Amino acid sequence: MATEYRYDVEVLHLLVSPAHAYFGRAREGAADVPTTDAHHAELVTGKGIVGDRFFGKAAHMDAAVTLFSAEALEAIADELDAGPFDPLLTRRNVVLRGAELAPLLGHEFTLESGDDAVRLKAGRPAHPCAWMDQMLAPGAHKAMRGRGGVRCQIISGGLLNKGPATLVSPVPLDPAKAGEANVLRPSRLP
Repeated sequence: MATEYRYDVEVLHLLVSPAHAYFGRAREGAADVPTTDAHHAELVTGKGIVGDRFFGKAAHMDAAVTLFSAEALEAIADELDAGPFDPLLTRRNVVLRGAELAPLLGHEFTLESGDDAVRLKAGRPAHPCAWMDQMLAPGAHKAMRGRGGVRCQIISGGLLNKGPATLVSPVPLDPAKAGEANVLRPSRLP
């Protein structure tokens, strides 16, 4: 039987948005799109989050849900001597408190909330876009590098609820490191 580690976390925000706010709009500014900070979100295996802009888009199945640490956003605000920032402006789907996310990369894990559980696989880091400088504060794009969260594939869907939750991980996590930047790998690009 595999070892599992259980962590008490809190789901602070569940962003569900039917359209892109920042995609390809640099000259016009951010799009005014409806965004819901939902009390619960339905995650569907092979589809994504019901009602979200990436739902059913094949190109996004391995990154259908983005998790982000509230502590990371708070650390960014402190570094920039700005904020507090609205977590929804980061456009991450799930904002958690109490979870170090980087060690989950490449692993399947479970988020239990309410009477339900969803199983996810953290496939890649969620790199910030240059819009963060405009939406949060100058320098936010750089400050968010290495702590923009993780993009996840839905392995087993269900209902994810705001409030107290449990993160069940196959690897040990250190919640005290939730706001720290990860070491970035050198780019292969020139």
